[in-house]
Amino acid sequence: MVFLMAVPQASAQRSGLSFIRDAEIEHTLRSYATPLFDAAGLNGNDVAIYIINNRALNAFVAGGQRLFIFTGLLERVDNPGQLKGVIAHETGHIAGGHLARTQDALENASIKAILGYILGAAAIVAGGGQAGSAIILGAQDTATKSFLQYSRTQESSADQAAISYLESTGQSGRGMVDFLDILGSAENRAYGNIPTYYRSHPISSERVAALKRRVESSPYKDVPDTPAEIDELKRIQAKLFGYTRALAKTLKKYPPEDQSVYGRYARAIGYFRYPDMNKALTEIDSLLQEFPDDPYFHELKGQALYENGDVYGALPSLETAIALAPDEPLILTLYGTVLNATGQVADSEKAIAVLLESLSYEVNNGTTWDQLATAYSRTGKTGLLAMASAERSLLQGNLQKAIFHAKRAQDFFAPGTPNNLRAEDIITIAGQELRRRQ
Repeated sequence: MVFLMAVPQASAQRSGLSFIRDAEIEHTLRSYATPLFDAAGLNGNDVAIYIINNRALNAFVAGGQRLFIFTGLLERVDNPGQLKGVIAHETGHIAGGHLARTQDALENASIKAILGYILGAAAIVAGGGQAGSAIILGAQDTATKSFLQYSRTQESSADQAAISYLESTGQSGRGMVDFLDILGSAENRAYGNIPTYYRSHPISSERVAALKRRVESSPYKDVPDTPAEIDELKRIQAKLFGYTRALAKTLKKYPPEDQSVYGRYARAIGYFRYPDMNKALTEIDSLLQEFPDDPYFHELKGQALYENGDVYGALPSLETAIALAPDEPLILTLYGTVLNATGQVADSEKAIAVLLESLSYEVNNGTTWDQLATAYSRTGKTGLLAMASAERSLLQGNLQKAIFHAKRAQDFFAPGTPNNLRAEDIITIAGQELRRRQ
């Protein structure tokens, strides 16, 4: 698991607002979401899913086809049906084009800018309108106040659409109804400075009644979650807990006598972060003995060893992980990172192929471009180093650096070649954005 891009404002830091990237969690969310996206007529590849590291009970869509899910919601749902109900509902908002005003404003906004809007909306909901407006620089007051605020009509529309998506995929909508009960019990609880799902998604008795009637009339109302789906959810909940809580809290929730897969998983993560590698490896190896073909357990072992200084020890585990899950870009990037960390030119040569494979699945990962730049530097590929640096800088929003590196790259590649043309594209894109900001 990788924590990414904490928002620089002090208020964001107090809220613990950052993104989480994790291959297993993202895979699970995609497995739940993709059939629903397809049912809504959306191209699943065009819908980005972001996981926000915050314990608020919230999820929303913003900036076009971007779905944001808070870790607090992932940890709070009791079963996959509830989580799929939330995803189906948010898919209804995407397909319905709700929040049009703010969506238009955020369509091309960076993820950092969207998080800024979240913080500003949170401050306004909490009563700090002036502070919220200061956070959302340049935003119109009406757009700010309406951000993340859906109307009851839109909520009901998204509910009905969600049930249609669930029915078309042969799934029950009971989870949606059950989740409304969770929201009701959570309404008066404090979830930090981020508005809860309840506040941003108004619930009326009429809406609940209509939803219940629709669910009860569905031929799929009694279809249960599959054992595999239940296992996936419990795993990602244990994983999140191990990564985001202190070891003492992890051991309280998952004590050593809990020998379930989820207990061992959470403790393994807690131990390696502490760090207590002996105990961590004991837990991980017990999981691998039982599940030798699980790529995410191999990934965890490689990550734990690497982050605790055993670079060479991490490589075999990561090699096995990518053999078992060759299309997971985050695991490929981690493997490339560890290859670079050996300091050996031959390993950096190998890292280039691995990182390029990762980019073939996810081209907009700045970490991958950064590691690719390192590998090109180690192997003396100066022109490709400049190209990778330009790509990384563009993704990071360092527009002047992007232009600098792209112009430098053009010195190494003849006009009309793919790299020269891509460098020209970067110069144009970065230049247009700089002019827009003026």
